[in-house]
Amino acid sequence: MNDRQILGAYIKEKRNSRGITVRAIADMINMGYGLYGDLETGRRCPADLETLNRIINALRLTDDESKKLYDLAGTARKAAPPDLTSYINNTNKARIALRVAKEKATDEDWEQFTKHLEAKGESE
Repeated sequence: MNDRQILGAYIKEKRNSRGITVRAIADMINMGYGLYGDLETGRRCPADLETLNRIINALRLTDDESKKLYDLAGTARKAAPPDLTSYINNTNKARIALRVAKEKATDEDWEQFTKHLEAKGESE
């Protein structure tokens, strides 16, 4: 199974678990039935972040399910997850940090950094 097919299978599994037909979700997200079918079979990736967000809303995905969808879409596109692209492009310090991290950061460094940011959010 290729990356697009994995993305499509994830969306299909979420749609089926919520009892929504292909035609119904295509209508809900304002996408042609055939185009949506191509998405679920892995013949195409979602066009943009807006399309992914419409899918998320239509399927009422949880935060964790949404993050997984973004990650799968990024992998299928061979790019950063689309929910992060704008942040990376518009935040100079994030780009600098990611370039340094690319060369030097370990998984432990990322775990500590993530814990630090999570703790910061809790104290505010």
